[in-house]
Amino acid sequence: MTEAVLLTIDSGIARITLNRPERLNAFNDEMAEGWTVAAEAAVQSDDVQAILIDASGRAFCAGGDVQAMATMDDRGGMIQQLAHRINVGILALTESAKPVVAAAHGTTAGGGLGILLCSDYAVVGESSRVGSVYGGVGLTPDLSVSAQLAAAVGQSRALQLLLQERLLSADEAVAWGLAAEKVADDEVLTRAEAIAAFWVQNAHAYGEAKRLIRSRPERSFAEQLAEEARTIGVASQSPEGDKRIRAFAAR
Repeated sequence: MTEAVLLTIDSGIARITLNRPERLNAFNDEMAEGWTVAAEAAVQSDDVQAILIDASGRAFCAGGDVQAMATMDDRGGMIQQLAHRINVGILALTESAKPVVAAAHGTTAGGGLGILLCSDYAVVGESSRVGSVYGGVGLTPDLSVSAQLAAAVGQSRALQLLLQERLLSADEAVAWGLAAEKVADDEVLTRAEAIAAFWVQNAHAYGEAKRLIRSRPERSFAEQLAEEARTIGVASQSPEGDKRIRAFAAR
């Protein structure tokens, strides 16, 4: 792990912390590497049932480090490499059967929006702001934004956000579907921790529900029905499923 991204695992929860507060947790090479290493480690660990993403400082993530970009010799090639490396971590999280919650305090912008979108449940604070702002620095969406934003908010709203220099308020982020909940600024992490702990209590069911939804575009409708049937059969025989079915029947 690097100092730019921290990983801790405790009580079934992997906590990935973006840790470049002095740059609003904007991605550079070190942070890209740390992000992907942490994401893959969390997904692959048998000790992890839920994943929490948070950040140090006053912002969740400002995307890419534009100041670093300005000094790159081979800017195009280096930015492509940076995006490809970060994408490995995004794929690991979105394709896993482990639910991911984001504690998105402060500002989330640019590629940070892609990090937010790779969570399955996002909590924002009252003063949080969420947006694109790629165009303001002459860049185009990356880190899964073009792949996931329209699915989250609809094509029309996705275009509204990408084609304007607009930061949504916390209330708008919830109304649009980018965030699930708004809480007080000082309660964002606490609420996200509670959600992750709730998932751990029934990890197989919630993890497989996440996987079914995330992987749906890969299958036809008939194939999805078959996969649902297979998954619920497996879930019914899992230790947690067996215990909960018997407890419900006993009532």
